[in-house]
Amino acid sequence: MTTSGPLLYARSRALPVTLAALAGTTAFAVWAARLLDAYLDPDRRVPVVALAPLLAAAVIGVSLHTDSAELDRTAVRPWWPRRLTHLLALTALASALLPAAVLGEAHTFGPPAMIRNTLGCTGLTAAAAVLLGARSSWLPAFGYVSAVYLGSAGARGRAVTVWAWPMQPGAQSGAWAAALAAFAVGGALYVVRGARPDGPRA
Repeated sequence: MTTSGPLLYARSRALPVTLAALAGTTAFAVWAARLLDAYLDPDRRVPVVALAPLLAAAVIGVSLHTDSAELDRTAVRPWWPRRLTHLLALTALASALLPAAVLGEAHTFGPPAMIRNTLGCTGLTAAAAVLLGARSSWLPAFGYVSAVYLGSAGARGRAVTVWAWPMQPGAQSGAWAAALAAFAVGGALYVVRGARPDGPRA
């Protein structure tokens, strides 16, 4: 009986599928890094460091949905501890798995940059889940990272490390501050409010 609650929660959020998708995202990142011969030049890792965290955040964001919003609101026990555990556990798992694709070169586009981008993208996705619903939560992060990827080439100045954080080397303090802020704000918003109910399926 003590495990029925967590098991039901995991099944209602399709967590087994989410875990499998995170493992698949990691395998894709490792394959992509090898395909690009990223070990020859750390700068070749940029597409992997930008895209893999985005995919992982999308997977996490979709898992934040609920099929019983009314029951969640009327539950006797508060839901925020479950939401917090859910978000932190999946984010920690993604942050532990994805760096396997970019081992070494920690000061450029290595594990620190991958972890930072995972945190930042997950924060954006968590906030979007509250505002747009879990099924659409990947859209703002996808749009932002894509715009930065296409528009930050050649940009200079201190502000670049903040607004273009997904494209910065791992040691940039401004990029870390922006990503951590996105994770803290987005995570707190989700934990307090929960995901917006998605509309009925067509």
